Amino acid sequence: MKSTTRRTLAAVVTGVAAAVGVAAAPAVAAGAIPVPVPLGGAETALGMELPHVAGELPVPTAGAPEGPRYAEGRLLPERTLPQLPVRSGLPGADLRQPLPQVLGDEFDHAAVQAPAAELRALAPGLSLDAPLSAPDGGGFGLPTAKLPQAGVLTPVVQTVPAADLGVGPGL
Repeated sequence: MKSTTRRTLAAVVTGVAAAVGVAAAPAVAAGAIPVPVPLGGAETALGMELPHVAGELPVPTAGAPEGPRYAEGRLLPERTLPQLPVRSGLPGADLRQPLPQVLGDEFDHAAVQAPAAELRALAPGLSLDAPLSAPDGGGFGLPTAKLPQAGVLTPVVQTVPAADLGVGPGL
């Protein structure tokens, strides 16, 4: 293979790899993916203004769970099944509806905008303790029997949703 052919092939492969990398980067880095609803063809076919509808779908990302914590006097760690943190968002919506000037001449559109809100959550976890105590020096190094313990770590959800409602000309 000639050197010019190799250089041309290398340039093409590099260009394709760069294009694939650029195309894949926004989907990974984005917190929400926009979802437009195309109604332009229906507006043209019907000859009237239709509502504008768009949305945002969040991309959930899992975090690293806290490891189990060992406590004195227990055979099993405190968090046998740790809670998994998840970051995501609530879906967003952008709606604009034309009005037939019911509210007067200057009010011809109603709009609702609810951007994607960040959502932080912890999955439920489990904490167990065995029905035996830790080895005791006074009992010849043998564990004693006790009641088993089980606890559910409750899930946690934190978010602050927001929405704007407006009426005006051409919102």
